Parts: sequence; C-alpha cells; structure tokens
Amino acid sequence: MKVRKERRGGLVVLYLATALFCVSASGCAFVNVTLYQPALPLQEKVIEGEGPGKVLVMDISGVLTYEEEKKGGSFKEQVNLVARVKEELGKAAQDNEVKALVLRINTPGGTVSASDLLHHEIMQFKKGRNVKVVACFLGMATSGGYYVASAADHIVAQPTTLTGSIGTIALKFNVQGLMEKVGVEEETVKSGNKKDMWSPFRPATSEEKVIFQRIIDEYQSKFLEVVQAGRKNMTDSDLSTVKDGRVFTGTQAFRLHLVDELGYLNDAVQWAKAAVGVPKAQVIIYYRPGTYVDNIYSKSQGEALSWADRLQQGELLSQRPEPRFMYIWLP
Repeated sequence: MKVRKERRGGLVVLYLATALFCVSASGCAFVNVTLYQPALPLQEKVIEGEGPGKVLVMDISGVLTYEEEKKGGSFKEQVNLVARVKEELGKAAQDNEVKALVLRINTPGGTVSASDLLHHEIMQFKKGRNVKVVACFLGMATSGGYYVASAADHIVAQPTTLTGSIGTIALKFNVQGLMEKVGVEEETVKSGNKKDMWSPFRPATSEEKVIFQRIIDEYQSKFLEVVQAGRKNMTDSDLSTVKDGRVFTGTQAFRLHLVDELGYLNDAVQWAKAAVGVPKAQVIIYYRPGTYVDNIYSKSQGEALSWADRLQQGELLSQRPEPRFMYIWLP
C-alpha cells in the first residue's frame, strides 16, 4: 500500500493508513505513536570567516512575547522568542570562542514584560562573558525593540529603518455598544469595584483611567531609565524629543544619538570583529535542523510570523479581558 505524504497533513494520512493495516492484520496490536515533534536542539552554522574567535548573529524579530508562534498545519513544537533567545545565550555562554554578539533586530516591540526580560538576559550574558554586543536595526526596531537594543554597546541602523516609539500603551476594545445591538448582556459578580478594571464590556471609569495611567507612567519611567543607561551620549534635548512616542528614520535617529552609526548588517559584524580584536573571526548562527540558513540575513528559526500577520490574525490584541501593557508601535 503506497501512502503519499502531502506537505500538510501527510503524517496524519500515514498514521491512519498504518492503523487500518493493523486492524486488518491478524494479531496486530496498536502502537501509540505521537505525531508531535518536539523542538530539536540548536546547532551551529558558520556563515563566513575561518579565523579564531566567533561572532554570533542572533535574530530578534516579530512581536516580543512569551507566546508560541502559531503556524497552521505544523506538527513541530514552536519555541517562543524569549525561550529561544535564552537558549541561544546559554549555548553561547558555554563557548569561550564566542567573542561578540550581533543582535539582528526587526520588530515593532511587544509586551513590557517580554521586552524587559530580553534586555535583562542580554545584560546578564554581557556581564558573565564580558563580550561586546552590537545591535543592527533592519526594517523596524521600535518601542520594545529599541528597549532590547539599549543593552548593546553599539547600535547600527539602516538609513531607512523606522525606530523610536519610546513609550508604553495599553489597549482594549469597548464592546458594550455592540453587545447591546445584538441583545447580549454581560453579568459580573465581583469582590470589589475595581476587580474588573479594563473590562471590554463597559467603559473605564475616570478613576480606573487614573490608576492605569500611573502604571503606564511607571513603565515609561523604566523605559527612559534603560535608554539613558544605554545611550550615555544622548543629551537632555535628545531625550525630550524622543520620549513622546514618535518614530524616526534611521537618519533622524542618528542625529538624536539613538543610534551610533548608519549602515547595514555587514557593518555591524565588522564593528563587532574590530571591537574584540578578531578581524577574521567566524560569523555563526544557531539554528534548528530543517530550517534554511545560508547567510547573515537568514532567519535562525525560520518559523516566525511577521508582526503584520499576527495583527491580522488578532494575536496582538488579546480577546481575553485582561489588560496587556505593551512597549509596541501600533499606529
């Protein structure tokens, strides 16, 4: 019996065919076979160079969250961004040949917590290994993306990059009017009058908005502290300009000292090599088997959905009632 493995659902077809064969065969027992493939360990690939020392290029793209990427029809375990970055940093920490880290950033930002944790893990890696870190901004490095980049010793941005959006936001839908139109009522029993703050089923009260504004202000203060700690050459005038949440091109960001250099990923790699004194170092990427890795622009995971795709699928604006505080640019 020949079973054709289609690109999607092929494993299911093969499993069903095997099961039917077992039913028809005398004395055949069922074997519990899982169709779910766990994530394979990271492997190292040399992209270029052959000298002593290594420069690791690490991808930080898509929306910065703890949530697993969703891909329809996939039987492979998806590793969330925070877990994958932690895994890569852990692997690099055990390799004394890794002398520098290049953060390849292309993201609109993400949750406050995920952005802060990524920044923290990179700072801990720097402290533990005493390596140089350079961030390279591709198409977008806004809000939480810039927050993460503040951990770098040097930032390179393409002239056409969009960056900035230094600020905090919390969004919700107020669906009360829609529910009234369709004849649906929501009932809540609560222990205190603030227990359902930010509920999508009613407008927020003035008092609740004040409470949330205090939280936003605290997160914003933390954001500015991180920027000031990482960008010591920024003036008070620079900071006053950027802290209102607007976005900038790479060229504008350079003038405001948000970035150190206008250039491209190759320039970031060359800066890293020069900073650690290994001009012929190997440039490496960590990847999982089965993903395409050929050059410094190849995604190390090959599985991340774009932030625009995730917006269209409603993944960024949670359908659950709890608030989500975000370091993200959502125009």
